[in-house]
Amino acid sequence: MDFSDCKECLTVLSLDQSLDEKLLKNSYVSNFCCKNKSNKAINDLPSVEEAYDAIFTVEQSFTDEQLKHLYKLLKPKSTFVIVRSQQVSNLTFLIKSNGFVVDKTEQDLIIAHKPEYEIGSAVKIDTQKIWTLAADEITDGDLIDDDELLDEQDKMKPKAEDLRVCATTKQRKACANCSCGLKEELEKEEMDKIRSNSQNVKSSCGNCYLGDAFRCESCPYRGLPAFKPGEKVTINNTDDL
Repeated sequence: MDFSDCKECLTVLSLDQSLDEKLLKNSYVSNFCCKNKSNKAINDLPSVEEAYDAIFTVEQSFTDEQLKHLYKLLKPKSTFVIVRSQQVSNLTFLIKSNGFVVDKTEQDLIIAHKPEYEIGSAVKIDTQKIWTLAADEITDGDLIDDDELLDEQDKMKPKAEDLRVCATTKQRKACANCSCGLKEELEKEEMDKIRSNSQNVKSSCGNCYLGDAFRCESCPYRGLPAFKPGEKVTINNTDDL
């Protein structure tokens, strides 16, 4: 804004005398041209909205409610100046999150303003104009063949048992009190997967390789013959008779 047009400005004092002295002695604040200046404490702010062309204050532990109140006191496009005192580490974030637009951050000052738009306002966007491309802007490198995005596994029809889901969890995961048989089905699939990968098995107890006489009750290899580490277990189904 043009500071020469400032008719009403407010200096917001903190509850700390040393901070207020720093605020009032700041050259930017003291030299600011305004026809009508008034001082108010942070805990005694006026209630009228959009009354001031500029507000000056000193860095302090602002609450969101205080910053929102200061925001309402300012006219649109009006200036909000904070004299730095190294009291708040995330002050810039707090100012932005309460609607102000930060224009300048200096060693001893933060200068912001209240935008013309209201917080929460929306503008309808014409999406057709956004995504319209001219024919000469599209090259062969910009286009993707849909078929290249699919591999042979994606084209395979899934098995019916793979599509079965739990009525409670709505996914292929058994619930805590499974009674539909999905839990047993998933456990069998896991056992079969482990058994088919016996050559890479790493036994925690050391007995998985030795046979059922040495295996624990929950061993996935129960029922299979003994095997050597690194050997894939195969079962000969040929009838000996």
